[in-house]
Amino acid sequence: MANFPVPTKDEVSAGNKGILENLEKMLGFVPNIYAAMAQSENALGSYLTFSSAPTSFSKKEKEVIDLAVSQVNGCRYCQAAHTALGKMNGFNDEQIIALRKGGADWDSKYDTLAKTAKAISEKRGQISDAETEAFYNAGYNKENLVDLVVAIGIITITNIFHNVTDVPIDFPTAPAL
Repeated sequence: MANFPVPTKDEVSAGNKGILENLEKMLGFVPNIYAAMAQSENALGSYLTFSSAPTSFSKKEKEVIDLAVSQVNGCRYCQAAHTALGKMNGFNDEQIIALRKGGADWDSKYDTLAKTAKAISEKRGQISDAETEAFYNAGYNKENLVDLVVAIGIITITNIFHNVTDVPIDFPTAPAL
């Protein structure tokens, strides 16, 4: 869809205007993906509540998941946004490319996390017992597995939303793989 509108703060409901103003204060700007979600009275607030909920993963681990899954789902917006966030969380360009490809040869735990996230996304959750066992053997537990599925769900929502709407990417473009 080429012309999905990205509203300004003055073109959304009062509740969403407040959310967008808070995002601007926190981030310095309102990402187009969030502004576009504000077309719905409820979606933006629900999404942000869900996506900012506590998790057993660190910020770096969340970026591992988001980069691997956004690549599987072909979301150029999230590839760009999480490339920037990945750098902010300490990953370099080569590491980000590797994570987008679903691996991390410099860190065995991140490698397993990226591979598991990629496998769950590609196989729609139908991963093998060996893949699940590798996840546990890397030092993750059942809580992490639950949180991984939730994290994949959160980023998949954003991936699908952008793939449907094609709102303009307002982050530096991620390199093609």
